[in-house]
Amino acid sequence: MEYIELIATSTFGLEAVVKRELLNLGYKDLKVDNGKVTFKATERDIPKTNLWLRSADRVLLKMGEFKATTFDELFEKTKELPWDEWITEDGEFTVEGKSVNSQLFSISDCQAIVKKAVVEKLKNKYHREWFEETGAKFTIEVSLLKDIATLTIDTSGEGLHKRGYRLKSVKAPLKETLAAALVQLSYWNKNRFLIDPFCGSGTIPIEAAMIGKNIAPGLNRNFASEGWPRVKKEYWQDARREAWDIMLLGEKLNILASDIDKEAIEIAKKNAESIALEEDIEFIRTDFRDLNIQEKYGVIITNPPYGERIGEKKEIEQLYIDMGNKFRKLDTFSIYVLTSNEDFEKLYGKVADRRRKLYNGRIKVDYYQYYGPRPPKHIR
Repeated sequence: MEYIELIATSTFGLEAVVKRELLNLGYKDLKVDNGKVTFKATERDIPKTNLWLRSADRVLLKMGEFKATTFDELFEKTKELPWDEWITEDGEFTVEGKSVNSQLFSISDCQAIVKKAVVEKLKNKYHREWFEETGAKFTIEVSLLKDIATLTIDTSGEGLHKRGYRLKSVKAPLKETLAAALVQLSYWNKNRFLIDPFCGSGTIPIEAAMIGKNIAPGLNRNFASEGWPRVKKEYWQDARREAWDIMLLGEKLNILASDIDKEAIEIAKKNAESIALEEDIEFIRTDFRDLNIQEKYGVIITNPPYGERIGEKKEIEQLYIDMGNKFRKLDTFSIYVLTSNEDFEKLYGKVADRRRKLYNGRIKVDYYQYYGPRPPKHIR
């Protein structure tokens, strides 16, 4: 089978997590750059990666890469690429673009030139002057970085964080892809106790439960490339069938999700029910200060309020002080906290073993990691 190149895009700081996921899926020769991991694949891997990547934003089909400092160069080199091997005669295609530190800085002009070049290529293939564009959808992106143009087609459609289980959410919800990354960056596994004391709409515990039960995150949604003739329906059917076959449905998990907000807990419960995980996660409404933690060993992964709004600073500072007073006593737990507050360690009362810089949407955050001891083998 002919090889193609795919690009798994990611939020800044999560490239290593996406790389690890791809390695675990069996891919090799990975090239990691800012915001993306490029790898060789086949057409069968388009369904597989879309179904299984937990922390990537999208899966892009790489059509070509070349230097372009003039519009003529961009047009001619774009036209040379094999668009006619992917885009159907009735295909509906749009062009998006971005340009960073490049001589071709007008994004709208670059988009128009790429659109024109692709149309010219399709005219030669289909021997017609006009296209109805009523069929499968193709989103092309022209990305210019330091005069290097990368041309791709988006195989995902909606971003991969759209799992399909989040029926409702609280204000400023954590993206599912970031939540999955937080779990994968921790010491948690399916045999360990997990708490999220600020669970909001339940994203962290739900993503953890999906990891624990080996549920493919994209199993309950559709993707743009399902409408592409070249990615055969049987490839999607086979990938979904395999995903169902390797689920660990009988696995018993020990996950506790709590929040002081009654509405948040109700939303989280319904979200878990929508993906049949309501029996794997215990949801309780309580102030984290009142949590009665009996387990000797465990993991806390949480995304507490940041206090980004005016007037919340003192309230949030007290919250972090109270978190330290509560959780520092749990010296056999591993604790992971995501926050934008740069004074978190001082307020919490302990320097983290590691800080990892990430982005929650457009907010610059740090992932504070406090490592506890490994539990004895006889303890789950």
